[in-house]
Amino acid sequence: MIDFRNVTKIYDTGNHALNGVSLHIDDGEFVFLVGPSGSGKSTIIKLLTAELMPSSGSIQVNGYQIESIKKSQIPDLRRTVGVIFQDFRLIENKTVFDNVAFGMRIVGASAKQIKERVDYVLDLVGLENRGRRFPHELSGGEQQRVAIARSLVNNPNMIIADEPTGNLDPQRSYEIMMLLERANALGTTVMIVTHEQELVNRFTKRVIAIANGKVINDGMDGYYLNESD
Repeated sequence: MIDFRNVTKIYDTGNHALNGVSLHIDDGEFVFLVGPSGSGKSTIIKLLTAELMPSSGSIQVNGYQIESIKKSQIPDLRRTVGVIFQDFRLIENKTVFDNVAFGMRIVGASAKQIKERVDYVLDLVGLENRGRRFPHELSGGEQQRVAIARSLVNNPNMIIADEPTGNLDPQRSYEIMMLLERANALGTTVMIVTHEQELVNRFTKRVIAIANGKVINDGMDGYYLNESD
């Protein structure tokens, strides 16, 4: 669950990235967060993972109060949130299996647990025969699937996908969205952060639009993105 209440974020440079943002996302929802470049989308992601702290206001993420969270609690928070980055951020000298297993090893899972869970998520994303490959041996779409598998491996409450189809052709983009819908159907909250109008139009989902650090639209009727918003 995500709850922002009148959140502002002012950087040291004086840039007002967020100006009184309030929004609520329930467990199990599938939401698009849209807006032009510089609208505040990246700041919201960093606040959700406690990479940044708000200048004012209240943020709750999966039961954690961000503005008062202890440093020792941040790793626990982040285990409830799987993040998929546009540039994949795979470890080039590790196999697909080891890239996906990395997060489980950090939290001290047993070898048996790792094998069972990694095999399961690789099958879920259609990479059951790619475990021994290295990232450079995969297509862009396959690399994105590895990133999705990695985000799912610790069974997070929520997935945040930052421009997950930005580097892919339309067919691969559709396949990635189908995978995220499948994760959502299994109970995971999904937030897609994007500026791609076609992606928003293709799926009938809740759309939260942000511009100039403010929420300007929130509903199921879609939203037309305008770079001048």
